[in-house]
Amino acid sequence: MNTQMNNDATTFTDAPGPATKTNKVLSEFSKLDHAYDIRFDVPQIQRLRFTNDVLGTDFNVLSTLIECSGPAPAKVQIWVDRGLQASQSSMLNKLHARLNDETHIQVVDDIQYVLGGEDSKRDPRLIESILSAFNNANLDRRSYVLVFGGGAVLDAVGFAAATAHRGIRLIRVPTTTLAQGDSGVGVKNAINFFEKKNWLGTFATPWAVINDVKILDTLPDRDFRCGFAEAVKVSLLKSADQFENLVANAPFIFNRDADKSHQALRHSVLLHLEHITRGGDPFEAEMARPLDFGHWSAHKLEPLSEYTLRHGEAVSIGVALDSLYSSRVHKLSRLDARRVVGCLSQIGLPTSHPRLADKAALFSGLEEFRQHLGGELTITMIDEPGQPLNVNTIDYTEMSAAIDELMEMSRGENAVGREFS
Repeated sequence: MNTQMNNDATTFTDAPGPATKTNKVLSEFSKLDHAYDIRFDVPQIQRLRFTNDVLGTDFNVLSTLIECSGPAPAKVQIWVDRGLQASQSSMLNKLHARLNDETHIQVVDDIQYVLGGEDSKRDPRLIESILSAFNNANLDRRSYVLVFGGGAVLDAVGFAAATAHRGIRLIRVPTTTLAQGDSGVGVKNAINFFEKKNWLGTFATPWAVINDVKILDTLPDRDFRCGFAEAVKVSLLKSADQFENLVANAPFIFNRDADKSHQALRHSVLLHLEHITRGGDPFEAEMARPLDFGHWSAHKLEPLSEYTLRHGEAVSIGVALDSLYSSRVHKLSRLDARRVVGCLSQIGLPTSHPRLADKAALFSGLEEFRQHLGGELTITMIDEPGQPLNVNTIDYTEMSAAIDELMEMSRGENAVGREFS
């Protein structure tokens, strides 16, 4: 075991060895001082599955993810975004029956429907009712909570699952493009509190995530397009080539071309997954939140709009704004910044909103964003597609000018989209 003295504390740089080395470990400990800083790793597995029809022909992908931990069948409780009740209720009931037919699975209760959208994250009583359902079903840490829904429902049910027994196994089936391209594989669960976005939450890795193609078919166009704001965002952070693909395919995504749309979602979720699993800071213990490019203003615009803006729409505006700011203050070219705005516009996403004009209220979002991590304000900007940088200060004059520019561009956003596609 290697040790290092630092500020009168002993830091362990290697984890203790196996049980056979217990005496040696105890001997090392006995020689040391009264203070210990011991670095250790917690094993985590991210299970992501892609399916074409999880409610039908790909049912086995789901059933094999559920494992028994003893002689008794694994308990499963199913939670569903109420928005799916009309379009998918028949298939969901069949899924309930098929799961119950599996000898290694016991489905407890009927399907539990939960209010969808941001409303599911704004009422603490909803979380209490979810926890009560867990308790009444006698779920334990090796039971499963299976949740179908958009990002807000995944957040609300996931938060409850992460806090019950300090963590019940959670299987997410994201049912929106926004959740399939980003938050479905995230390790964060949160609800809104004190009228602040995601103020109350946890970090918890889901047991598994299933991205299904067919389940997106019934999404309204507005909700379908929302997920591609996160696809543009992560391409600007991680892959110049993927950004070029999105610029080229934006009109096809607008028209819901299946191949182009699902390819873009697949690339988006894999880029997010790569960052979470290999980026070195999945639980955001450091200062920066690079996956939240464009989000400081997005998180503030949502309540400022009284949640008439979808999250993906707010992210689209935030990404457009920070791209213009990056071209004013950092190295991003003016052409690339305008191509970002044009790409988002051609996908069918908004790039402006009247509440941008309330700059004082919007800028208060910077402090709220800082509080999520604590310490010094750290905002991710872009030097060029695929090359992010972290900054600790915002030039309010230039950001104000970027807001004015974006609002002016939005008045002719269709022309912007055509000119820079």
